[in-house]
Amino acid sequence: MDRSDTLAALRRGELGGARALRLPDGLSEIPREVFALADTLEVLDLGRGSLSDLPAEFGRLHRLRVLFCSGNPFPRLPPVLGDCPTLSQLGFRGCGIREIPEEALPRDLRWLTLTDNRIEHLPAALGERPLLQKLMLAGNRIATLPDRLAGAENLELIRLACNRLETLPSWLADLPRLAWIAYAGNPAESATAPTAAQRVPWAELEIGDLLGEGASGRVHRAVWRGRGDAQAVALKLFKGAMTSDGLPEREMEACLAAGPHPALTGALGRLDGHPEGAQGLLLRLLPPQSRVLAGPPSLASCSRDVYDPDQRFSPDHARQITRAVAEAVAHLHGRGLLHGDVYGHNILWDAETGAAVLSDFGAASALPGGDAGAALARIEVRAVGLLIGELLDRCEAPPARLRALERACTHPDPHRRPSLAEAVAELRHRPA
Repeated sequence: MDRSDTLAALRRGELGGARALRLPDGLSEIPREVFALADTLEVLDLGRGSLSDLPAEFGRLHRLRVLFCSGNPFPRLPPVLGDCPTLSQLGFRGCGIREIPEEALPRDLRWLTLTDNRIEHLPAALGERPLLQKLMLAGNRIATLPDRLAGAENLELIRLACNRLETLPSWLADLPRLAWIAYAGNPAESATAPTAAQRVPWAELEIGDLLGEGASGRVHRAVWRGRGDAQAVALKLFKGAMTSDGLPEREMEACLAAGPHPALTGALGRLDGHPEGAQGLLLRLLPPQSRVLAGPPSLASCSRDVYDPDQRFSPDHARQITRAVAEAVAHLHGRGLLHGDVYGHNILWDAETGAAVLSDFGAASALPGGDAGAALARIEVRAVGLLIGELLDRCEAPPARLRALERACTHPDPHRRPSLAEAVAELRHRPA
């Protein structure tokens, strides 16, 4: 049903018993009829409009689990959110929010998206939400993180890119479940020199079909005629806006800095002269049978990928995929980069051969040297371990040695995890 039709049906009283409600853009107030659904409503999307606060009786929505308010001009996170007893996911992206009152954080908060706002300070109470699993804070003005966040033992993903952090607190790398982190575009990120790259004129390209689209841009099939013979390539055109991971410019720089590796998509050059000024990268074109390994996290899975329920992997393919990804991540660490997003939905694989390629550098950050870099690298070791487990869960007879490696890589004490080099060595081992 169209969102405008949904609003009309709501006002006619035709949506009794609805569990999800997605209203159209342009609302200036919440329709009173929403509260008639209090006994069933679990997901509410208020669209992009001119809402700047929520009514005092919002807590009447006692079954509400998910609320999306992105694109509405909220000066602060509404305190009334704390009155909703089952609310666990909040999406307030691009709202101009400056203030986060403690009482606005629901008791069962699990997933909080505050990307692209004007937040300078976070309340200490954020670390007192024991279910907190996913925290999206890119594109704000945050200079420090509250120390109590060190107690967020279930936090698995944090996005801190494009803030004002002078340092990353050491306790981040000690969080027992943290597997995905992005912090590019902060003063805390190690300085890196720009990567030299071939400039590819727009006039040398013939643009073909759309291959895929993500938060940061679209990928097209293309033919490049700049080297004499025509070459089939992939062209990623960036949208230029802040994503939940950070800025597209940082993604481009990381992709170029990564250099060539058989298990990475690989940048061939930077686009020049797009007629609308769009930025872009030429990437190697993967075989047509390449498929995305998994779907991105859902509202229910929060920070974990969603696999086809019928998907199965042979033990050999599970080992081959995880070995390729681990080798690619180790290569990135050796070049001073943290990928930040080692997920099945960022892996393309060939079901016939088992070959796999890690893509998407949107969450990549510069990896410092020394102990600080080694500590951050151990976060990514956990991400590799989770991937191993996901594939083994879909094997008929998962090898015991790979199960042992999964447990080692995901150990709650990061200091007891193996290095990526040790994980790669184990993944290269083939049973006799």
